[in-house]
Amino acid sequence: MTPDEKLKIEERAVTLLKTVFDPEIPVDIYNLGLIYRIEVDDDTNLNVDMTLTAPNCPAADFLVEDARIKLESIEGIKNVNINIVFEPEWNKDMMSEEAKLDLGFL
Repeated sequence: MTPDEKLKIEERAVTLLKTVFDPEIPVDIYNLGLIYRIEVDDDTNLNVDMTLTAPNCPAADFLVEDARIKLESIEGIKNVNINIVFEPEWNKDMMSEEAKLDLGFL
C-alpha cells in the first residue's frame, strides 16, 4: 500500500469519525478531541487510539461500536483496532474551535 493510499484511508477515517456523536453531547468524537491517533499499518489494519471524556463514560460501548462499524466500511482495510487510552487525559482544550463554539466555551 502506497503512502498516498494510506493517507486516503486515514482521511476517510476522519470523515467517518466525524459522524460518531456522543449521545450526551451534540458534537462528534473527532471534534471533541477524543481521537488521538489514526494509522494504517503495512498489513492494511486501521489502528485508532481514542479516549473518553471520563473513564466511566456511560456511552463508551456505544461510541466504540459506532466508530468500529463505520470504520469497517472503508474499502481496503483488513481489520479495525480501536484502542481506548487514557494518556494523555482528555480535557476541554483538546476540542476543536468549532466544538468549543457549539458547546458555548468560546
